Amino acid sequence: MGYRQARVALGGTLLAAAGWVGGALNESVDGLGARAAVLLVLTALLAAALIWHSIVHVTAMTPERQFQLTTLQAPATLRLLLLEARLEHAPVPLFNMTPTRMEPLNASARRLLAPGRVTDTVSLNTALAGLPVGTRTLVQFDSEHGTERALAVRNALTVDGAPQSLVALLPLEDELSAEAMQAWRKLVHVLTHEIMNSLTPVASLSQTSRTLLAEAAGSLAPDVAADLDVALDAISRRAESLSHFVSHYRVLASLPTPLPQQFLIKDLFARLSALVAPSWQARGGSATFAVASGTLALRADSGQIEQALVNLLQNALEATTASLVPQVAVDARLTTGGRLRIDVRDNGHGIADGVAAEMFTPFFSTKKQGGGIGLAMVRQLIQLNGGTVRYARPVNDGAHFIITF
Repeated sequence: MGYRQARVALGGTLLAAAGWVGGALNESVDGLGARAAVLLVLTALLAAALIWHSIVHVTAMTPERQFQLTTLQAPATLRLLLLEARLEHAPVPLFNMTPTRMEPLNASARRLLAPGRVTDTVSLNTALAGLPVGTRTLVQFDSEHGTERALAVRNALTVDGAPQSLVALLPLEDELSAEAMQAWRKLVHVLTHEIMNSLTPVASLSQTSRTLLAEAAGSLAPDVAADLDVALDAISRRAESLSHFVSHYRVLASLPTPLPQQFLIKDLFARLSALVAPSWQARGGSATFAVASGTLALRADSGQIEQALVNLLQNALEATTASLVPQVAVDARLTTGGRLRIDVRDNGHGIADGVAAEMFTPFFSTKKQGGGIGLAMVRQLIQLNGGTVRYARPVNDGAHFIITF
C-alpha cells in the first residue's frame, strides 16, 4: 500500500468515525448526557489512531517483507512452485541420491551431466554415494575439460515420511587454479629478485677480474693465465645465462594490468592467421581459423589474448614436427549460457596423461630446452582477462585446449 492509498483510507476512516461520533453525540446528549458523549469521542479517536498505525506500518514495509507476507499467506501449491523455482535456478548442482543413481534436481546439475562435461558418470555417482552425511568432502571427477575438483556436501532429510539424501556440489577448479597461479607469481617474484641481486655482482666481478688478468698476464705463467681466463670466462657466461633465464620468469611475475576493450574475434583471428599461417604452409601444413559469427566479440585486452594464442600455436607448431601434414585449427563460438569458447586443436604427438596435470605449472617442461614459461603465461594471461584455459582429452591424436570467457 502506497502513501497516497494510506491517506485515502485514513480519510475514509475518519469520515466514517466522524459520522458515527456525531450520531452518538446526539443520542448521548439526549439520553446519557455530556459525559457519555466525551467517552464515545475518545473511543473513536483511539480507534482512528490504531488504524493509522496499522496503515503506516504496512506502508513502511520493504517490498521483500511484503513479498514474504504474501508468500506465507499464499496457498500451499504456490509456495511449492516458488520453492521449485528457487531450486531450479540455484547456482550449484543439486542431486537427490537414491540407492541406484543420482537424480539431478536443478539446471546446474543437468548441465554437469550433459554431454561435454562429466565423462564418467558412474565414477561420480560412486563418489557422491559414498559421502558421509553432514561433512564437506573434496571430490574429483573427469570431464572433457580435464580433472575437475568440487566441494561436496551431503545431508539427510525426510519428505512425506520417506528418507531422502541431498548432495550439493560447489565447483572449485577455477578458484583453486587462480589461487595456485597467484601463489606461483609471488614465489617467482621473490626468487627472481633474490637471484638477480646475487648474479649482478658476480657478473660484474668476473668481467673486472678478466680485465685485471689481461693487464697482469705478463707476470703470470702462460698456462696459469690461460686457466684463469677460462675459469673467469665460464663464470661470466654462466652469470649471463642465468640472468637471461631469470629475466624470462620476471616477465611472468610482473605481467601488466589488462586494458580491456571491445573487439571482434574475426579481427583477432585475421591477425593471427597473417602471423602464423606462413610457417605452417612452409611445412606443407595448414593453420585454419573459424568464427561461428562475424559479430562475435569479447571485451578484454586484445594484445594479451593474442599473446596467449600465439604461445599455444607455437607449442602446436613444435608438437607437429613429426607429422607429414601438420595441422592446427582454431575456432570460436558461443556456448550455452552465452559464454565465448575458443578451441585450439592440432594433430601432433599429444600430451601424456601424467603430464596434463602439471603442464600449466611454472618451471615445468618436457622439452630439453624448455623453461616451463609458455603455458604458465597462457593461463595467467587468460585468467587476468577473466577467462579460463584447460586441456581437454582429444578424441583422436594431438592436443586440444579450450579457452572460455
